[in-house]
Amino acid sequence: MLEIGRVCMKIAGREAGKYAVIIDKIDDNFVLITGPKSITGVKRRKCNIDHLEPTEHKFDIDPKTDDTSIENLWKNSGLIEKLGIKLPVKREFKKEQNETKKQQ
Repeated sequence: MLEIGRVCMKIAGREAGKYAVIIDKIDDNFVLITGPKSITGVKRRKCNIDHLEPTEHKFDIDPKTDDTSIENLWKNSGLIEKLGIKLPVKREFKKEQNETKKQQ
């Protein structure tokens, strides 16, 4: 069930409760996953398969797919709304704060 392109939920670690996509199988115990971070908050990393719970959703991807392609798959599939994923807030506060100081 843990094949390339499978959408899974992390059930352990600091990213527990967040969704990720399996990108590549490393060995019998580890896979390479990504959210990507801009969509689910999970960055590309190696993960133990015991820390993942597979869902019924799957993307048709190549192991060499980059995060921007996977981001587009998430947006076009409608899974963001279906799974109730809240997109991470981009922090641009410091940049805005510096611009207002320059204007004053």
